[in-house]
Amino acid sequence: MKAAVFYEKNDLRIEEIEKPTPKAGEVLIKVMACGICGTDVHIFHGDEGAAATPRGTVLGHEFAGVVEAVGEGVRRVKVGDRVCVDPNKLCDECYYCQSGIGHFCENMIGIGTTVNGGFAEYCAVPDTQVYKFADTTSFEEAAMTEPVACCVHGIDMCNIHPGDTVAVIGGGMIGMIMLQLAKISGAGKLIMLEPVAEKRAIAEKLGADITIDPINEDVKATLAKHGIERISTVIECVGKTATMAQAIDIAGKYSTVMMFGLTAPNDKLEIKPFEIFKKEIVLKASFINPYTQKRALELIDGKKIDVSSIVYGKEPLSNLPAILADGKKRANGKFIILPQE
Repeated sequence: MKAAVFYEKNDLRIEEIEKPTPKAGEVLIKVMACGICGTDVHIFHGDEGAAATPRGTVLGHEFAGVVEAVGEGVRRVKVGDRVCVDPNKLCDECYYCQSGIGHFCENMIGIGTTVNGGFAEYCAVPDTQVYKFADTTSFEEAAMTEPVACCVHGIDMCNIHPGDTVAVIGGGMIGMIMLQLAKISGAGKLIMLEPVAEKRAIAEKLGADITIDPINEDVKATLAKHGIERISTVIECVGKTATMAQAIDIAGKYSTVMMFGLTAPNDKLEIKPFEIFKKEIVLKASFINPYTQKRALELIDGKKIDVSSIVYGKEPLSNLPAILADGKKRANGKFIILPQE
């Protein structure tokens, strides 16, 4: 079968490898759709994602497909079921798992990051990691369950209250998901900071009340023009130190700043503690998707969140290395890889 195998920085190869056979407790999935995540980009460029990626690993952790075969003892799903995957397999034995914060598991298996994942025609995963989705949900939509699950955890930590004013920085896939989750959480006013006009238009379609081009507009003057007195929550979804500093700058008094975007491991952010003190800002960050996969899938199956409008392109597996290497192309929006094409 064809698969995208990571070797080292800037070296991802589409190769023929052996099709896996499901072991006891495993499910073999015929992969129909797999999303390109910012973590894949970090790994491709030689940076660590949530964990180190061994040489020879098939990448891809946002995926959905059809159950092709099941190993001994599997009863939760059967051949032909349409399923998506939670890529984070916990050990259930370490201190963090036993303390109810298993997303910090010391022995976590990351499907598509530490073991072979979904940028392949087939992938074998533990049956505990698969979730059946509705017939009315497409494979491309179901593949987005993992990023939505990560965002659900992040939005939980934002403590948004009905009527709050919430700003999202960055109109990529994650920013658009966060925008919608903030709306669902009861935000009274939603603001999107995004330099690309087409993305601002999508944000408005998805519920943004105010959209701002942070490159060509004076952000604070525009907020004042719209009568914004206080932003209670700012969610940074770019993963750059400059936009994290901007999040702190525009946050109101007694506010929360969620630094959701993933920076390079060695990036450093210079902040003024006095500014944090004067505004009593709470700085937060969010790590992967603890126990939120099912909630995310309910939102997608129930059409409570739109993950289709923010997909820019669908490409065959052969185009994956070129997309990962081309930042300008990725800046257009979310790409989905279709391994069967």
